Amino acid sequence: MNAKVIIYLLGKISAGLAIAQLLPLLMSVVYGEYATSRTFIFSIAVAVILAGIFDYYGDGRGARNLSVREGIGTVFFSWLLAAALGALPYCFDGILNPAAAYFESMSGLTTTGATAIANLDIVSRSLLLWRTLTHWIGGIGIIVLFVALLPQIAGGAVYLFNAEVSGFSNSRILPRIRTTAVALFYIYLLFTIILTGMLAILGMSTYDAVNHACSAIATGGFSTYNDSIAHFHSAGIEIVTGLFMILAAGNFALYYQVTQIGLKVLWHDLEFKSYIVLLTIFTVLISINIIMVNGYSVADGVREAFFQVASFGSTTGYVSADYDQWPSFSKLILAVTFLTGGCAGSTAGGIKVCRFIVLLKTVMAELRRTMHPQMLLNVYYAKRRLPTETIINVSRFFFVYVLVIAILTMLLCLSGVDVDEAVFGVASCISSVGPAFGSIGATGNYAGVTGIGTAYAGVGYAFWDAWSCLPCWPCFAVNTGSVAKDGKVNLFDEIKAKSDVLWETVRRNFFRLILPSPEKTVICVTNF
Repeated sequence: MNAKVIIYLLGKISAGLAIAQLLPLLMSVVYGEYATSRTFIFSIAVAVILAGIFDYYGDGRGARNLSVREGIGTVFFSWLLAAALGALPYCFDGILNPAAAYFESMSGLTTTGATAIANLDIVSRSLLLWRTLTHWIGGIGIIVLFVALLPQIAGGAVYLFNAEVSGFSNSRILPRIRTTAVALFYIYLLFTIILTGMLAILGMSTYDAVNHACSAIATGGFSTYNDSIAHFHSAGIEIVTGLFMILAAGNFALYYQVTQIGLKVLWHDLEFKSYIVLLTIFTVLISINIIMVNGYSVADGVREAFFQVASFGSTTGYVSADYDQWPSFSKLILAVTFLTGGCAGSTAGGIKVCRFIVLLKTVMAELRRTMHPQMLLNVYYAKRRLPTETIINVSRFFFVYVLVIAILTMLLCLSGVDVDEAVFGVASCISSVGPAFGSIGATGNYAGVTGIGTAYAGVGYAFWDAWSCLPCWPCFAVNTGSVAKDGKVNLFDEIKAKSDVLWETVRRNFFRLILPSPEKTVICVTNF
């Protein structure tokens, strides 16, 4: 393993994070928060110094042809470094201790939305903006930025891109991946701008509208107020935000197809259709439950149920009501909602609806095979037979998903967290939701978790997101690569033909928009 190449890439990430902090630095000057300005100056200085050190000791000559081990090392250490640099403003400002700051930064970059800040009222506006910006960077990373970085650390990133943007489909929205990346970024940006404008029209200040729009589209959940969306007491804001959270949890590649073909493609897409149906069922069940048990009116019950299901189903984590007061059945439905998550190719977390469908169909097929051992049973997705390898990898993903939850739960219990809160807290954070139940629920936060507990969680989430964004799942793109006569995908031929073009094109078209030099790069994060 060539450690110098990894060091070189880490230097690029440091430089990118330094550039990203220029915006909150500028805002701190505009708001007259000069103490916070010094905080960002110190943080930027550390990132620039690290970038220089990494660039000096690194070697970028082999950056485009990394081995699998080098790719794994790059992604994993990138997560650790990015979270550490993102935590510096919280530390220098004195608002959080180092462990809690690291947790807050990791929560932001992974679009989780779990917060260790007990009282947001005492936090400067520019620091809250940086907090939201980590969400937006994370969301961009899921849709676009990983396309720019991963092709140079592992060829399988091309297939990861196909898996994320199109699920199990064999179609690509545009002939070339580079154009796809740019198109998805513009859709992501357009959604953010539209939601910002609508929230401003509905009564939010420009500052609040920008923060909540960026957080909602990234399905993050960081708010500028302790009581989240409930602070505004506005049905209009809740409905609009809920709808956009659902949109953000849909496949962004599908939205591009809408612009080319029309709305009919939404209903013809199995995953999106299943996602909407699931959210509808969950909303109806919770509405009936809280109306009958808690005495909500029909209008209030449907409104609260819709927003919370949209928030948890998109794994955003916004809160409009104290759902901890709801019946156990409703809370169980919410847990199922965030575990299922959103669609592939979105900023949402969770297992993902396409995997949920495959798992369900696999279980049904196995049950039928038990009753009829001689039958040859296949699993179909969108009227297409899934290869056995795909089913195996989906099952493997689910197993690791549960295993990571179990391990992190045990670590949190060792740090003193109650077992029920540890289980739901870890499941919520791994699913990228943030709020769970109890003291870390609708009216609580993670400030009460001990320092060692937040450190465990932060490192665990880094491992999870690093592992899940690696090219470990080429079979998810089994229908997107070149196919040999034996029916197997020729991955490496496809990789060799496309990875170099992808990197150069994305770099020219995307980085020139936000960075002064094409040699600078930004953090690649994903929520796969």
